[in-house]
Amino acid sequence: MFHASVPSRIPAGSDVSHLLDLVAQGCTRPRYAFMLLTLIADVARPDGSAGPLVRVGEQLIPLRDWLCDALTPMGQRDPRRLALAERVREEMRRESRLTDDLARNERMVQAEVRDRVRASGKTNLSRAASELVKAGLLKRHYQGYRVDHLNRGAQRQVVYTLTGRARALVNASPAPQRAAARQRQGDLFA
Repeated sequence: MFHASVPSRIPAGSDVSHLLDLVAQGCTRPRYAFMLLTLIADVARPDGSAGPLVRVGEQLIPLRDWLCDALTPMGQRDPRRLALAERVREEMRRESRLTDDLARNERMVQAEVRDRVRASGKTNLSRAASELVKAGLLKRHYQGYRVDHLNRGAQRQVVYTLTGRARALVNASPAPQRAAARQRQGDLFA
């Protein structure tokens, strides 16, 4: 009936096992929070900071949008997500925004669903980030127009910096593979 609290006794182990323990203790949704930390580590610079923009192909996307889009596939089969697509389709039908082109209609519905999911995902992301800040695993500030600041607004975008045990994720991420340049005699090396 009642679950006894199991004290955390992690033997001398890896930094990641200690990190998991901290995330489990400090976050209401530890799996989501750990995925968030891992994604931030994937795009973090060597100093552990990520943002305010992430390069995707040829375009730059705000970090929060990129994180929301990266976490979106986790809910693809969720019945609520499927119901949202149906509600959006029905709203578009009522507003006469749908055409005879089925493929175009589906793209419009998916674009609207993506926008709504991104908006709600930002709320979840902010909540998880706040818990990670309280746990001492993440720092957050806003960078952008005119002055960097601790609060958002005035066209500023978020920058997350991994701190404490979360820095282990930066070291754990593989370095990008670079093609070895063919060295020839007479080349200067820096």
